[in-house]
Amino acid sequence: MRHKKATPNRSFRVADQIQRDVAELIRDLKDPRIGLVTINSVDVTPDYAHAKIYFSLLLGDTAACEVALNEAAGYLRNGLFKRLSIHTVPTLHFQFDRTTERALELSALISRANATRAKEDGDEVAPPAAKDAE
Repeated sequence: MRHKKATPNRSFRVADQIQRDVAELIRDLKDPRIGLVTINSVDVTPDYAHAKIYFSLLLGDTAACEVALNEAAGYLRNGLFKRLSIHTVPTLHFQFDRTTERALELSALISRANATRAKEDGDEVAPPAAKDAE
C-alpha cells in the first residue's frame, strides 16, 4: 500500500493553528516577566519536532520575557497537546522578533531623509510668495 502524500499546505496550517493556540495559552500565564506579547509567526520543522515561535513585546524587558516564555514552553506544549489533533506536538522555542523595531528605525530614517531633502530643496528654490512680491 502506498503512503498518501502530505497535503501541500499542511505545515502552514499546523503553524497557523499553533500560533493561534499559543497566543490564547500565553494569556493564562501568570509570570510577571511576560508582558503584552504578540505572536508574529511560527516556523515548524518538516517532521513537526520543533517549532520556532517569533514574538514581539509591547511592554516589558524582551530578554526576561524570552527567558520566561522558554521556561513556560513545556506548559504551553502540554496545552497544545490537548488542543491539536496531530501525532507529534512540537517542542516550542521562543525567539524575540526584531522586525517591528527595525521597521520603526527605517521609518524614522526615511522621515529624517525626506525632511532633510525638503529643507535643502526649500533653500535652493525661492518660495512662490517671494517671486510674486517682486
